[in-house]
Amino acid sequence: MALFRRDRPTRVQLDQPIIEPRATRAPSSLWADGFGRLGIRSIQILVVVAVAAGIVFVIQYLTLVTIPLAIALILACAFAPAMNWLRRHRVPDLPATMITLLAIVAVLTGLSWLIVWAVRNQWDDLYAQAQEGIDHLIEWVNTLPFQLFTADQLEEWTTTLTDFVTSAQFGSGALAGVGAVASFVTGFVLLVTILFFFLKDGPQMWEFLLRPFRGESEQRARRIGHKTVGVLGSYVRGTATVALVDAVGILIGLLLLQVPLAIPLAVLVFLLAFIPIVGATLAGVLAALVALVANGWVNALLVVGVVVLVNQLEGNLLQPFLMGRTMKLHAFVILVALAVGTALSGLIGAVLAVPVTAAVWGIVQVWDGPHLPARWARRRTREPQPSTSTAVEVA
Repeated sequence: MALFRRDRPTRVQLDQPIIEPRATRAPSSLWADGFGRLGIRSIQILVVVAVAAGIVFVIQYLTLVTIPLAIALILACAFAPAMNWLRRHRVPDLPATMITLLAIVAVLTGLSWLIVWAVRNQWDDLYAQAQEGIDHLIEWVNTLPFQLFTADQLEEWTTTLTDFVTSAQFGSGALAGVGAVASFVTGFVLLVTILFFFLKDGPQMWEFLLRPFRGESEQRARRIGHKTVGVLGSYVRGTATVALVDAVGILIGLLLLQVPLAIPLAVLVFLLAFIPIVGATLAGVLAALVALVANGWVNALLVVGVVVLVNQLEGNLLQPFLMGRTMKLHAFVILVALAVGTALSGLIGAVLAVPVTAAVWGIVQVWDGPHLPARWARRRTREPQPSTSTAVEVA
């Protein structure tokens, strides 16, 4: 009976309502709707912009350190195959580094000496030819049916220029030039020092930077490093080859046309070729101006023809073959990168802007795998639409 009474439900228990557990509902959140997601994205964009602005501020404030560091990194990537070849042939790190570094310094010093030597030897002739060309230009202007300027205006301009050269303002400018030379020497010494350590201990430095990463993050970091070295090295080697061919071609043309300062102009063509699109045009304009002042407008037109011919051969033959795999950038992107680099760091920024942009785009291309770009940068694959006959058969 006790067992029966214990297990039997009482009347009170039967009369009690059965309470079912309520379904758990997700608490409402202000960040779950469209405006919330927009706010989150806005905060993320502001954080990215703040970080980018901080980086730009540091780069502009420490240009004496950041610019040599960037140039040394690019040169180290360019000469990485030479260092690897020396290491494969069992050359110790220190001798291999010294050989490569001395070769780089010798090339840079040789180019600078060549420019100075050619200018010093031909400056007097160019000055005399420039005076004669200006006199011819004035005579030609005086024969025009309309008058551009009078002899009194020309004399006034000459007096103003002479007063400026002999004034204290010009002296202060010269002192500022001396300060710029001192900064250049300091930056060059720092560049050589950093480049020495990059060449000698670059792999060890990279392994040290990879220590905090594990798993997929480490693999991604290794892909980024490998891609950056490949893109920067290929860019410098390909651009140097194209620039050398341009310089030799224009040098031959200038020598045949007997244009003064042919060697310095050819070296200038080589250096300006590292600024895509704009550099070749600027070098051609300078060569044409020298030819115009020294030899007349017919010779200047011939120089323009030589420059255009060489640039066409470069753009249609050399660059697609040597730079096609490296510079996968649209011309609009290159122009924007040049504008931003010039605004930030002047001529040096224009030189560094394009390889840095190419390296960033290369990193995007291997973000999710060796041949798998980041999700937002992948090409969309359109699903094939069913044909009309197939739709009829299904119907």
